[in-house]
Amino acid sequence: MARKSRALVAWIFAGLAAFTLPGHAVEERPATERVLGLRLEGPVSPVMASALSQALARAEREQRPALLIQLDTPGGLETSMRKMVQSLLATPVPVIVWVAPGGARAASAGVFVTMAADVAVMAPGTNIGAATPINMQGPMDSTLARKAANDAAAFARTVAAQRGRNASWAEDAVRHAVAASETEAVELDIVDVIAATEAEVLAVCDGREWRRGSEVRTLSTRGRGVDWIEPGFRMRLLAVLADPNIAYILLMLGFYGLLFELQNPGAILPGVVGGICLILAFFALSTLPVNYAGIALLVLACVFFLAEVKVQSHGLLGAGGVVSLVLGSLFLFEGDTVRVSWAVMLGAVIATSIFFLWIVGAGLRAQRGRVTTGERGMIGRRATVIESLAPSGRVRLGDELWNARSAVAVAVGSQVIVIGVDGLTLAVEPVAKEA
Repeated sequence: MARKSRALVAWIFAGLAAFTLPGHAVEERPATERVLGLRLEGPVSPVMASALSQALARAEREQRPALLIQLDTPGGLETSMRKMVQSLLATPVPVIVWVAPGGARAASAGVFVTMAADVAVMAPGTNIGAATPINMQGPMDSTLARKAANDAAAFARTVAAQRGRNASWAEDAVRHAVAASETEAVELDIVDVIAATEAEVLAVCDGREWRRGSEVRTLSTRGRGVDWIEPGFRMRLLAVLADPNIAYILLMLGFYGLLFELQNPGAILPGVVGGICLILAFFALSTLPVNYAGIALLVLACVFFLAEVKVQSHGLLGAGGVVSLVLGSLFLFEGDTVRVSWAVMLGAVIATSIFFLWIVGAGLRAQRGRVTTGERGMIGRRATVIESLAPSGRVRLGDELWNARSAVAVAVGSQVIVIGVDGLTLAVEPVAKEA
């Protein structure tokens, strides 16, 4: 036993020595020596601009060697894009923008963000370009469109010149909506290199120069590793709300909640839910290219549906509501990159049509029907006399026995009709005999 114990102790010390010897030591860089990473996916919006601003502030505060941004965007708001570019041009932290993974793109506003980076990298199978501005509120006239294009083109040339990139191509991306693959982008001096993996990005960026004003420095990124920023609950929630399908559903729920509250004052719950949904929908719509004609058509559809259950229009108002709902859903967003999915759109149209034309209509028809409960519900019902009425006696009404009073004498077994209720006594009169 003693020999086995000594052998076990020897093995333990040998294992500990293996981990402490220089040849087996695992090097773990301090956090300040590792690159900070941020993933930006989806439309360029105030949410994305806020995430970038916070990441740059953290990278500067922690004195990180660089900020790596993994980008995949179809474009978005010009105001948010300009804010992001201003942050990238002003930050003291070197920024690497990596368009990835394969199949990703840096389109429209993403072109400006990519070209504003100190080092621009693209993964295989990605593309960049098509930065022509569009108006969120609808088509622009020729003068306004030319003005917007000239402004965006000048800004593209400025950003490209700041980072020593192809200013001519940047202008063409705005004026002629040109685009390029990753290999074409490197050949045209739009981006710097192609890299497929995170480690490859850090390796190819190592030793590259970056400048702020007249000061020139060199990147040191090889082998440093990346600490990716995990978005908090607030950022994840805002990112979800910025989805066009979520914004559309929230808008519809908000409209219906408020309309139900107006139709049934004091219900409270529909009004509370509708108000919250509308506020969230307005925030989401502020980050998306909205066509206000689409919103107007959705409001008109709700008005038509409510009128259909109030007015005898023989289905014309209901049909108008369906048409307005479909057109409003189609026209709600501008451009080809932001759309409500057909599944969500058709689901909303069908569910709304069924609810308003059938369920609500049936409920209102029931309210207009004859009262069948309480004192009012007893008026007009027939009863059988079981104790002669001369003038008072007793009658059987359904399975109940009631005291009854009649202005004329009525024999046992005769049928009477209830014409009034006085406490627990029914006022009745004989059933008129048919001719």
